[in-house]
Amino acid sequence: MIYAIALKRSAEKALDGIVEPHRGRIREAIDGLRTNPRPYGSTRMHGGKPWYRIRAGNYRVRYTVDDAMRVVLVYEIGDRREVYRD
Repeated sequence: MIYAIALKRSAEKALDGIVEPHRGRIREAIDGLRTNPRPYGSTRMHGGKPWYRIRAGNYRVRYTVDDAMRVVLVYEIGDRREVYRD
């Protein structure tokens, strides 16, 4: 099954602000979600929202999966120290 990838505008802006080679590593991780939205190493986050998290070096990608529509929506991309702060 192939999933579509959608990024929120804020996630796109965050990705644009990250320097290479980190940006390339993050893009590879996100592209991998097309074929496997819950890869080994992904973590379902606790709390009220059905978020998953993957690691890409020191960066984290938070996203949701809609299996009915086959869509992965990336909510947030950021450094591991900053991404969990609300």
